[in-house]
Amino acid sequence: MKYSALKVIKEALTGHKGWRPAWRSPQPKAHYDFVIIGGGGHGLATAYYLAKEFGQANIAVLEKGWIGGGNVGRNTTIVRSNYMLDGNEPFYEFSMKLWENLEQDLNYNAMVSQRGVLNLYHSDAQRDAFRRRGNAMRLHGVDAELLGREQVEAMAPFLNFDNSRFPIKGGLLQPRGGTVRHDAVAWGYARAADQRGVDIIQNCEVTGFRIEQDRVVGVETSRGFIGAGKVGCAVAGNSSRVMQKAGIRLPIESHVLQAFVSEGLKPTIPGVITFGAGHFYVSQSDKGGLVFGGDIDGYNSYAQRGNLPVVEDVCEGGMALMPMIGRARLLRMWGGVMDMSMDGSPFIDRTSLNGLYFNGGWCYGGFKATPASGWCFAHLLATDTPHPTATAYRLDRFQRGAMIDEKGQGAQPNLH
Repeated sequence: MKYSALKVIKEALTGHKGWRPAWRSPQPKAHYDFVIIGGGGHGLATAYYLAKEFGQANIAVLEKGWIGGGNVGRNTTIVRSNYMLDGNEPFYEFSMKLWENLEQDLNYNAMVSQRGVLNLYHSDAQRDAFRRRGNAMRLHGVDAELLGREQVEAMAPFLNFDNSRFPIKGGLLQPRGGTVRHDAVAWGYARAADQRGVDIIQNCEVTGFRIEQDRVVGVETSRGFIGAGKVGCAVAGNSSRVMQKAGIRLPIESHVLQAFVSEGLKPTIPGVITFGAGHFYVSQSDKGGLVFGGDIDGYNSYAQRGNLPVVEDVCEGGMALMPMIGRARLLRMWGGVMDMSMDGSPFIDRTSLNGLYFNGGWCYGGFKATPASGWCFAHLLATDTPHPTATAYRLDRFQRGAMIDEKGQGAQPNLH
């Protein structure tokens, strides 16, 4: 079924009797050429691009719960490519270009809104750091504008420019950044992958790997054994637990990252705004709610909920940046389980076991990376070679001293 305005009008006039489920619920087959563990954005995108770009047909996505129940539906929906280091910037710009054509590619309204991402600075030193980042972006062909105070004030006059501990002096703007509806990304990729023959198997937990002579030949699941030519793991915050079943230890810790939504307000926030003197970022959803977040919780956890000190810290950041937020009521909050790597950058690589491949360690950057992550992981699975934009995302980079420390704050994941 192809979605279109004419289809919507026809169904409205005929009682909406022609809609069909967006994807099938097949029984698992005994063997697949490719098995992707994880039915989040990265896993679904991998399966879709394996089928579309690399012509593969016998593919399954195994999801422990339901499609959209993990981090892909538990984030603040921001997309951007304003990175600085050579290992990251080409990859995230590749992802941004895929976002820009995603709705036409999937025939699905993902609500891609390129309203701009503005990073505020509050000191001369921070201005110089942002200028360096902006120059690095432009050398890679990415849009970046360094704004002064007057330009920022014209964009967002409601910010606290003077009566604050950290007065706003300007900002670095990426006009092409913005937000995308997270649930729609999961549903769009699931529907598009299903249309190309991918089996999406929900409520199918991977309980182990079957290994023969240092090669993974399939996975043990709650629905029985499923054989596989190649297995790709893309399970975000559960990476360590799943890969441990294959005897592989990862340089990853799992932390909770909380996010919040306020009551619906009239149009207020022009795009995405981040606070340079604290970890706070905010945008406004199409329903009017302010969507915001901050730092990860300060302890390891697999729970999809957080603690109150982080709630207080995030709200303090919001009040310091824009005091008017104090009058908005908080409707809900949730937590996503972050797979924090030791240098704040991800992995897309083969493992020490033949036939087993890993995608994880996305830290704060998982959602915005979804299209490129899926494409690059599919490229690796199909060709056994890394995609040109993901050559730095190797599992052995710590052993080689080739870290990608984007924020320059140290090797502990709680500092990223």
